[in-house]
Amino acid sequence: MSANDVIAQDELNGYLQEMPHWRKIPGAIAAVFETKTSAAAIELFSDIAGAAELDNHHPNVDWRYNKVFVTTTSHDAGGQLTTRDIALASKISERATSLGAKPRVDLISAVEIAIDTDNPEEIAQQWAAGLGYTTLQDGSLADPNGRGPAIWFQKTATPNANRLHLDVWVPNSASGPVLKNLQDVRTHADAQEAPSFTVITDAQGNRFCICTEADR
Repeated sequence: MSANDVIAQDELNGYLQEMPHWRKIPGAIAAVFETKTSAAAIELFSDIAGAAELDNHHPNVDWRYNKVFVTTTSHDAGGQLTTRDIALASKISERATSLGAKPRVDLISAVEIAIDTDNPEEIAQQWAAGLGYTTLQDGSLADPNGRGPAIWFQKTATPNANRLHLDVWVPNSASGPVLKNLQDVRTHADAQEAPSFTVITDAQGNRFCICTEADR
């Protein structure tokens, strides 16, 4: 299997404009489909497995009652996205549509742990060894089994005293209600980097970021 079909970011954006069910998250593209019954979700799960076997390209699939959460990336290309991911995602959307499944873009999300550091290389392998993670081409760490949160090293000359924070990824199209909910519970929002990310600070000074695929 070749890893020479990696998609550049501009090219990926073009593909995603024609794929309304899918959004970019760190290291993958993702979709969520909701069916009328649990049995229909199992049928969709089975169809996705069949498509994956035919393409010899296997996504991560999480079945939760009547919802199916899917992500796909190319591990042989260092966790980058390739045309194989686009082809498989298109087939999955076709099968979901044929089964009457409802796309739930608003449920697409991912959480990664971000570490402020002025020297990512000094600590990356220590974290990889402790977690059993692999290093991706962008320097982040990923669970090879697709279960644990990604680790992102945010390089900065002046690391914050609270060096660890969560990056909560949501589609830009669904970020408005999330930010409104945070406003309603009186968090502080620093939106100077929005829509790429908005820094949220709680009442005790703990931070997390609401991140989107826009302007990354």
